Amino acid sequence: MGLPRDTFRILHVSTGNVCRSPITERLTRHFVLQRLGVLGGGLVVESAGTWGHEGAPMEAHAETVLAEYGADASGFTGRELLDEHVIRADLVLTATRDHRAQVISMGHSAGLRTFTLKEFTRLVNAIDPATLPPLEDGLVMRARALVRAAAALRGWLLAPTAEADEVHDPYGAPLTFFRAVGDEIHQALDPVVTALTGVPART
Repeated sequence: MGLPRDTFRILHVSTGNVCRSPITERLTRHFVLQRLGVLGGGLVVESAGTWGHEGAPMEAHAETVLAEYGADASGFTGRELLDEHVIRADLVLTATRDHRAQVISMGHSAGLRTFTLKEFTRLVNAIDPATLPPLEDGLVMRARALVRAAAALRGWLLAPTAEADEVHDPYGAPLTFFRAVGDEIHQALDPVVTALTGVPART
């Protein structure tokens, strides 16, 4: 790991770290790569689970969903969420409100940088991209500003319903449900990656 200011770490958190958070991790990488042509600029994207299956492979249906997006599912192993993961993360995006509460309860001043994925999307959609540093100033600087802006809006932009901020667990479900979850994650990630990179998705 380089100097803390040289990197921006996004940590995706779900329960087992074999379904939702691996999909979210690999789709984030894939979409950044699509926008910028490179996964770099100090951006590190990783995942872990609150009841993580340490060393476990990704669920086969999750791999299938990633393949359908053209994303790389190779070389993945599940991880149990540890203090060090939260300490190092600049942004923690969780599948559910329960996961968010668990991360925040670990301490490490995690409250201001921990959101559910869908909550973060809602906040990001309310931020004027013109108020963020240009990408020329570096992806890390832009990403840090985005998290600060989202945290500042949190008390003002509440979820329309409690369910609105949840991505449900597809573990053990058929492929059709995994595909629905993959689509949900894709829809939530798209504005976030656009805000991070300053580059909209190609239509």
